Amino acid sequence: MSLASMAGMGLANRAHAAAHVAPIRRIEAIPLKYPVTHYFRFFPKPERPTILVKIVLEDGLVGWGQSVPSPAWSYETPESVLTGIREYLAPPLIGANPLDVQGAHLKMNKALAPSFSTGAPIAKAGIDLALYDLAGKLAGRSLPELWGRKPLEKIPLSWTVNVREIKEVEPLVAEGKALGYKHFNLKVAPDPRFDVELARAVRKLAPDCFLWADANGGYDPATALAVTPKLADAGVDVLEQPVASNRFSAFRDLKRQGALPILMDEGVVSASDLMEFIRLDVLDGVAMKPARTAGLWDARKQVEMLEDAGLLFLGSGLTDPDVSLAASLQLFAAYGLKFPAALNGKQFLKGSVLKTPIEIKDGAALVPTGPGLGVEVDESKIVDGQATGE
Repeated sequence: MSLASMAGMGLANRAHAAAHVAPIRRIEAIPLKYPVTHYFRFFPKPERPTILVKIVLEDGLVGWGQSVPSPAWSYETPESVLTGIREYLAPPLIGANPLDVQGAHLKMNKALAPSFSTGAPIAKAGIDLALYDLAGKLAGRSLPELWGRKPLEKIPLSWTVNVREIKEVEPLVAEGKALGYKHFNLKVAPDPRFDVELARAVRKLAPDCFLWADANGGYDPATALAVTPKLADAGVDVLEQPVASNRFSAFRDLKRQGALPILMDEGVVSASDLMEFIRLDVLDGVAMKPARTAGLWDARKQVEMLEDAGLLFLGSGLTDPDVSLAASLQLFAAYGLKFPAALNGKQFLKGSVLKTPIEIKDGAALVPTGPGLGVEVDESKIVDGQATGE
């Protein structure tokens, strides 16, 4: 019984039908690396490690997810994600109903408990995405359709400018423009003088772009307050994560300063976090990453909370390839993202394990339209732990 045919049933009948969905037989965690083609501060090695998640039901149906750890960005490592899934998160889900995503999160949170917020969210995201992939396949619908929403057909992207010297800016911007990109995001901090010069250089080269600066928590509070008006004068439109996640008073002061809209990223893991931050009035919006929020279950709640509060919802990622990228596109398309997304996996990575890789055309990502996450994994493209397809 598919979710589509269940939709019109009464509650009791839907529960009965769901009980007859084949349960989860096994969950596999597969280490998978993608070559990194350009300098990017978060990948000291020329590779992007991920963990591909494969959930197999008793009837043989397969759902795919992907965890995208980045140890230079957060505490989760490829090794911790692999062990976390295999030893802690997968065992309590064996035999469970794959359509009970909420129940799966409750079990995962019991297996790997929270500290300040959701514990091991990047590891949990891989399983969450695979469950949603299964839900869509069981219903024969894409995720936006499953959620009752009409999706965008494409998502305009933002080209990442991450340079060590100003002389690198012009050729990098030209490379993005040649590929059809019209909007740019900057990696800034900790050097405020360099950052202002960088913003001016990009604004001069792309006067009509949406210019997004991301400090990844790299400024101290005093520096952030001093540089934010200068970044605004240099042409920046929004500033993401100017200070560390636990500097709530600094976020409050920056929001009150009003020089730029202030986005949170690293510190917003769960919807309960976001609710508190909204009540504290410390942010103007969030740079949403399903990989950071333990997947789509919580990410959807957060987007809807932002909409209800009249705050900014921007889309970004963790240099996501393949399955994780597809999930982000489904979320952003379903909720009508209004700003160019900082999804730079295609900019910095090569290789794919998809039968049909996600296409970037004229600086926009075409949203996959198949059931579930909309993409199909070709396991023959995984060779010695490397993504070998194009």
